Amino acid sequence: MSIVETPPEMQAPAKPSAQAFWAYWLRLGCISVGGPAAQIALMHQALVVEKRWISEARFLHALNYCMLLPGPEAQQMAVYMGWLLHGAWGGIVAGSLFVLPAFGLLVSLAWGYMQWGSQPAVAALLYGVKPLVVALVCCAAWRLAKKVLIARWLWGVFLLALVMQTFHLPFPVIILLAAVLGVAVQQYWPQWVETSVGHAAARAMQTAPSVIDDNTALAGLADLRRWTATVLIWGALCGLGVAAALVLYYGPSHLFTRLAAFFSQAAFLTFGGAYAVLPYVFDASVQHYHWLTTEQMLDGLALGESTPGPLIMVVTYIGFVAAWQAGLALPDWQAGLIGATIVTWFTFVPSFVMVFLGAPWIERTRQQWRWTAPLHAISAAVIAGMVALALTLSRHVVWPDAPDVAAASMVVLSLWLLVGKRISILWLLPACMAIGWLLKAG
Repeated sequence: MSIVETPPEMQAPAKPSAQAFWAYWLRLGCISVGGPAAQIALMHQALVVEKRWISEARFLHALNYCMLLPGPEAQQMAVYMGWLLHGAWGGIVAGSLFVLPAFGLLVSLAWGYMQWGSQPAVAALLYGVKPLVVALVCCAAWRLAKKVLIARWLWGVFLLALVMQTFHLPFPVIILLAAVLGVAVQQYWPQWVETSVGHAAARAMQTAPSVIDDNTALAGLADLRRWTATVLIWGALCGLGVAAALVLYYGPSHLFTRLAAFFSQAAFLTFGGAYAVLPYVFDASVQHYHWLTTEQMLDGLALGESTPGPLIMVVTYIGFVAAWQAGLALPDWQAGLIGATIVTWFTFVPSFVMVFLGAPWIERTRQQWRWTAPLHAISAAVIAGMVALALTLSRHVVWPDAPDVAAASMVVLSLWLLVGKRISILWLLPACMAIGWLLKAG
């Protein structure tokens, strides 16, 4: 009697070791350029397609939740993915390593900017990276669309969301309307949902298993009240406790205290991503508090666009520059480092708390029928947002003032290598940077 062996590609991979886990998130933090859509695309490519640590359904379910939260959704996805794989410590490691390389780089660039009054010459390198970013967003939208848009009504939600994007409706409003449409479909046309669920199940049967698969049970979900209380206590200590310490040590009117207060508030207003909150931060930092000049703010945005990590990391630069030139009783670089640390801390701590609070409850909704259609509709709207972003980026990269044949060729070539040849981003990124350097500075 012969024994049929399971092909390696259909065997569940081993759970990542702590060393492999730390190495992946540190590497992602160093290469995650291009904004949240591109960063989520990088995570999807590595965690779902290449490493198979997370299944497609689990990834999309987490993405739906993070898109509803205020704050940087890519960093929140890192926290969620880390929590799925290794619990609380995994979420802390993943979320921290996702932003720490950008923090160190932006502090260094801000120091150089304040010391010498100029920013690094990165235009040539960025010229090569931007077409790759466009290709990454297109690739992620295409792959997710194949998994999500599995029924006609979901295509309808996708197209409607895409039209609303062209009228510049706020993205949280589009997400909310998609959820409402999903509830209506669930209520009045349940047969549509049954059809889409059947298609999803059939596709899941053809998908290679993952470490955290569609039906993998997670430990620690039994006593959610204790978990919630623990998260709230630690969140209060890290947020309110640190804020109280700043008030007691420096006083309520000190710059460090005011930075903590403002960016704690801003952390809860970042619905729709960094681009939605940047006008608010710009107005407060330049017009209201006069921490920076308009020129310094624009230079900071340029630096933020050219570094890895969430775009909202530009707040690190704001904190550094504001404290550097505030005339505090400290060496300028020390004041800048403290200001950058305070701003970054109070921008991201709320994200950890919100993910840790909500993730266990969201995981419980995965098998609940009443959540199926709304979450599928949100996924369709998210894909529409990615397509709209790809179109916007393409216009700026491929046709800024006149057709850029070199940039268009790099977009097409990158797409072919990503989709057709499945070349890793780790190889494409330095190659595109080198091409950009040769074209613009060589």
